[in-house]
Amino acid sequence: MAEEASISNGLFAHRYPKECTMQVNPYLTFNGQCEAAFKFYEQCLGGKIEAMMTHGDSPMANQVSSEWQKKILHARLMIGDKALMGSDAPPERYEKPQGFSIALGIDDPAKAERIFHALADNGTVTMPIQQTFWAARFGMLVDRFGIPWMVNCEQAA
Repeated sequence: MAEEASISNGLFAHRYPKECTMQVNPYLTFNGQCEAAFKFYEQCLGGKIEAMMTHGDSPMANQVSSEWQKKILHARLMIGDKALMGSDAPPERYEKPQGFSIALGIDDPAKAERIFHALADNGTVTMPIQQTFWAARFGMLVDRFGIPWMVNCEQAA
């Protein structure tokens, strides 16, 4: 039997095998613009779309309206070894993103500036990219698809 590790937050205790691995990936929902958003992110972030399935491509195709056939059921963009995933939410289930930001840690100030300005194109800058007491560059924005981002480039040690 595998050795176990315990995690406790005071209220709940969980036991997991020590070799258990876990990934935490952002999953974004869009109001019908997932395909355009992921193509934009692929270009801005230098990633690669590895999956993009429409409702019409799925076994559920006959269960959705004709105007929903080309909407995205699931998309996955790989940026290095990290995944950003998303889909289109049906209009009655879509909620404007709030209470989170996608945080990008970038090690080159010029690259941080470039990515920040690319993501901000036709979006809203909520904090211009600038030097802070913790970062060579830090800025916040909401992109054209309504997704909040923080771009951070820490100061050299």
